[in-house]
Amino acid sequence: MSTQHGTPHDSRRNRGLFRTKTVEQSIRDTEEPEHALKKSLSALDLTVFGVGVVIGTGIFVLTGKIAKEQAGPAVALSFVVAGVVCALAALCYAEFASTVPVAGSAYTFSYASLGELPAWIIGWDLILELALGCAVVAVGWSGYVRSLLDSAGLHLPAALSGTHEGRFGFDLLAFLLVLLLTAILVFGMKLSSRVTAVVVGIKVTVVLLVIVAGAFFINGANYTPFIPPSETGEAGSGLGAPLSQLMFGLAPATFGTMGIFAAAAVVFFAFIGFDIVATAAEETRNPQRDVPRGILGSLAICTLLYVAVSIVVTGMQKYSKLSTDAPLADAFKDLGHPFFAGVISFGAAVGLTSVSMILLLGQSRVFFAMSRDGLLPRAFSRSHPRFGTPYRSTIALGAVVAVVAGFTSIDELAELVNIGTLFAFVVVAVGVILLRRSRPDLPRSFRTPLVPLVPVLSVAASVWLMLNLPAETWVRFAIWMVLGFVIYFLYGRSHSRLGLRNRRPAKD
Repeated sequence: MSTQHGTPHDSRRNRGLFRTKTVEQSIRDTEEPEHALKKSLSALDLTVFGVGVVIGTGIFVLTGKIAKEQAGPAVALSFVVAGVVCALAALCYAEFASTVPVAGSAYTFSYASLGELPAWIIGWDLILELALGCAVVAVGWSGYVRSLLDSAGLHLPAALSGTHEGRFGFDLLAFLLVLLLTAILVFGMKLSSRVTAVVVGIKVTVVLLVIVAGAFFINGANYTPFIPPSETGEAGSGLGAPLSQLMFGLAPATFGTMGIFAAAAVVFFAFIGFDIVATAAEETRNPQRDVPRGILGSLAICTLLYVAVSIVVTGMQKYSKLSTDAPLADAFKDLGHPFFAGVISFGAAVGLTSVSMILLLGQSRVFFAMSRDGLLPRAFSRSHPRFGTPYRSTIALGAVVAVVAGFTSIDELAELVNIGTLFAFVVVAVGVILLRRSRPDLPRSFRTPLVPLVPVLSVAASVWLMLNLPAETWVRFAIWMVLGFVIYFLYGRSHSRLGLRNRRPAKD
C-alpha cells in the first residue's frame, strides 16, 4: 500500500478537528487564477498601512485621558511598555507572515500550526473584531465631521446624526463613509495604498505640527512628580469589573509604578491594528522581505509618535487639570491657541478615514481566506478579473458594516473590539513554537529571536492584558464564539476543502 498519506499519526491528525493545512498547500491555493490576489504592495506601502490604522483619534485623546486618570506624566513609560508588548507579538507575526505569505493573517497561521478548528475560531473572532472596529471608527469619524460642519454653520438633521443618549437615529455620514471605502478597496490595492498614503501623510503632518507647536508651551514644573504617588482605584462590581479582580481579588491601581503598568493595559489598545499588515502578505511583491519590515517599521514609528505626544501634552498642562474628552485640543485652547485645537479635530477626522479603511481591508482578507478554504461559501473567494481584489467578500462585508455603523451607537460597539486581537496574539505566538517543532525545514526569511522565550513572553503579556478586560466583554466574546462553533459544525467542517481532500480514498 502506498505511504503517500504519511504515518498513522499524521493521518489521524489530518482527518480530525485539528487537521493542519500545510504551508505548501496554502501557497498553492493562492495560485488558482479565480482565487488569486494581485501582488502590488511594497514595504513602504505596508508601513503606511500600519501607521494608517494605528494612529487614530486615540493619539489626541487617550494620551491625556490616561495621564490624568492613571499614570500622570509617566504615561510616556506606559506607551513604551505597551510598545514592548506589541513588539513581542510583532516578532511572531513577522516570522509567520514571511513564512506563510497568504491572506488571512492569524487565521492562516493557525491553520498551518494548530489545526482547522483553532483556525476557524480565530478567523471567526477576527471577523467580529475587525467589523466592529471599522464600524466604531466610522461612527467616531462621523462625530468629528459633524462637529466641523457645526462650526461652519452647517447642521445635519437629528434623524440622520446617529443614535445618541437614548435617541434613535440613522448615522448617514458613517454609512456613506463605509460604502465609499468599500468601493476604493474593490478598485484595487494600489489605489487603496495611494489613498492611504495621502491620508496618512496629512495625519502624520498634523501630529508632528502638534508636537512641535506644543513643545514651545512645555512647562518643566508640570512634570513634577513624574510618577505621582500610588492610589487605590475604585473596585468595579459585577460583570463590569475586570476579570482579574473577580478571579484573584486584585484591586485596580492608579498612579505609582503599578499605575504605569495598569495604564499600559489601556493604552495598548491604541496600538491595535499593526497586525493587519500581515493580512496583505499575499498582495505584497516580496512578502518574505517586506512584510516583516512593514510590521516592525510601522510599530516603531507609532510608538515614537505616541511617546512624543504624551510628553508634550503632560508638559503643556498639569496632568491633574487635563480634560478627558479632548485633552490636547483643550490644552491649546487654555493657552489661547484655538487654531491648533481646530487642526487637531481636522487631523483626527482625516486620520480616522484610513483607520476605517484598513480595518475593512483586513476583515475582507480574513473572510476571503476562510471562503477559499471552504469554511465559508466559496462564492466569496472569487477575485475580480480586472482589479485582482476579493470584491465579493469586500462588498458583502462593507454593506453589513455600513448598516451596523448607521444604526448602532459607538458605546454599544466599542465593548467587543479589544479582546479578539489579544486572543490572536496568543494564537500566533503559540503557533510559532509549534511550527518550529513540526516543520523545522521550512525556509524562514525572518526568524523570531529567542524562541521559545519571546513567544512565551508574548503569550503571558497578552493574557495579562486580557484579564484586565471587564467580565462582560468575556461573556459577549463567549456568545460570539459559541455561534461560531455552531456554524463550523453545521457548515464549515463538511465543506472544508482540506477535509474533502483527506476524505478521498487512498490509492493502493
